Formats: sequence, C-alpha cells, structure tokens
Amino acid sequence: MRFVIIGSGRVGLRTARVLREEGHDIVLVELDRDRVKRAREADFDVVEGDGSREEVLVDAGIEAADALGALTADLNVNFAACMIGKHFGCRTVLRVDEDYREEVYQKYAKEVDEIVYPERLGAIGAKNALLGGSIRAIADIAQHLQVILVTVTEESPMNGYSIEEVALPANARVLAFGKKDGPMGIPLSDDSLETGDRVAVLADFDVLNDVRQLLVGDEVVTAAGGA
Repeated sequence: MRFVIIGSGRVGLRTARVLREEGHDIVLVELDRDRVKRAREADFDVVEGDGSREEVLVDAGIEAADALGALTADLNVNFAACMIGKHFGCRTVLRVDEDYREEVYQKYAKEVDEIVYPERLGAIGAKNALLGGSIRAIADIAQHLQVILVTVTEESPMNGYSIEEVALPANARVLAFGKKDGPMGIPLSDDSLETGDRVAVLADFDVLNDVRQLLVGDEVVTAAGGA
C-alpha cells in the first residue's frame, strides 16, 4: 500500500519505519528542514512543505495514496490535511495530543476515519509494565471501550470451561483466543480455557472488573481510561 504521512517527528517517523518494514511505500511531508534532513538520511522519500496545503500533498502523491496519516503536533494542520485526503479518496488518520477527547470527537470524529492519541497509547504500555499480572490493556477503541488481553490463571472461575460457556457481561465480547504459547485466532465455541491461555476481550470500562473476576479471579485491574 501507499501512505502519505504528514510530520516526520517522533510519531510520524516511527510510524513510517514500521510501515516500511512491512513493505509499504511511504512518502513523508515535513516543513522543518532539520527533520527533513534526518528523514532523508534514513532513506525516506520526503516532500518539504506545509502538509495542510493541497499542492504540497499533490506533490507527495496524494492522488495515488491509499491512506493519509496526519501525525504532526498541530491539530489544525492535521485536520486540514485529512480534509484534503478525504477529497482524494484516502483513508484519513488524525493525531490528537491533548486530552480533550469529548471536544475532538464532537468536532472532528465524523470527518475522519480514525483519531489516534499517541500519549494515551504510551500510557497504556506504561500502565501494563507497572501493573504486570495477567491482564494487559491493548488499545482504547472508543471513549468507553477498551480491548484487553487476559491470561487465564489456575484460580480463574472459567478454567476448564469452553468459550461457549463463558457468560461475559452484556457490554463485553470475546474477540480472539490463543492456547498457551500458541498464536491468537478466531475463537471457536468449543475452545476450552486452560491455565496460560489468552483471551482478547472488547469491553466497556464499566464492566472491566466483572470481566476480570470471571476470567482471572481476584486480581485487581484498572482501566487505562481511568489511569
């Protein structure tokens, strides 16, 4: 796939590296000359200019791009770039830094395909490292939804039961299942839960503790949204 990424700072450059490692074509758009130089030294194709201007994005190949990632620290630049990307039929991803989630969702969420919060993603990783244990937050999906990865313990009330027999709360769903040391996959109704198995669950923050009690036992978990 072909991606245009606006901003070659910390977030943009790391994202570009990951995508390139997976074999995708990347064009970076950057206004800061020092960052342009650094990105070119890393062998990236870079268009120097303001990513909120249509002519700059056309130079970057927006007409042939599959998606645009507006990943600068400037929300106005990011939003303008996404609107231009939408005009050219691209999938658009908008970066937001500050924790004014409600305001952003109300003003921008309907206009772009995805909103990302780099600081919150970093916070989830830090929280997981600090807490340890059998429950790890993977990502915030929406304002009150989170995907968690649960490792079944010997004390789990559902140890020995099948996926079909797991009665999760109404606001929770099993997304994936993996046997101990095995790959994650689509859960089957007759998959049995045993110590060390992993279950990916999508849940509302309000029912995370119920999910914990059912799949793990008495281990304490705090939602990343409340961290």
